[in-house]
Amino acid sequence: MNRLFGAKSSGPKPTLNSAIANVDTHIESLDVKLAKLNAELTSYQSKLAKMRDGPGKTALKQKALKVLQRRKMYESQRDQMQQQSWNMEQAGMMQDNLKNVMTTVDAMKTTNKSLKQQYGKINIDKIERMQDEMQDLMEVGNDIQESISRSYDVPEDVDEAELDAELEALGEEAELEGLAGEAQGTPSFMMDEVKPPEFIDEPPETGKVKEAAG
Repeated sequence: MNRLFGAKSSGPKPTLNSAIANVDTHIESLDVKLAKLNAELTSYQSKLAKMRDGPGKTALKQKALKVLQRRKMYESQRDQMQQQSWNMEQAGMMQDNLKNVMTTVDAMKTTNKSLKQQYGKINIDKIERMQDEMQDLMEVGNDIQESISRSYDVPEDVDEAELDAELEALGEEAELEGLAGEAQGTPSFMMDEVKPPEFIDEPPETGKVKEAAG
């Protein structure tokens, strides 16, 4: 039986890339044959153009027609081989795309499983309560900031122009007192302390004050 139908091949099965390579090699060999036939046809055409009609020209023309038939046959084979190669390349691209899709699906499954495990440990109610507490604390903080940053306005019955004039007068008075204090040797801020209080008619005697202190 093996002699009639052949034994089973135990070698590795051909891959798509090896099949494409074989077809491309066959196409290259056909291109070489076609180049030789084109050169022969060019030579015949050149000779026929110079020959007169007769048996010699007719015989040469028959040879040129046979070469032309062979060229058409090779061109037909080359076209078929190119189509086969293109079909196999498309199949290879589809196979690669399918592998990429399967890889993406596996990665998505793994990620989905991991996300389920992670999100399963999260209590959304606790997160919402925490968010509510944070919002309440932020509102309290805003109220505190608003309260301590409150400005105290000047009473309505006080004229700001009068306050400005009084402030300017105080500045001038302070300058004059400073000049006077420098001239007398006593600082201006101590001059009022030297004077006796207004409710005492006579200043106390120094000796008596010392006896009383003693």
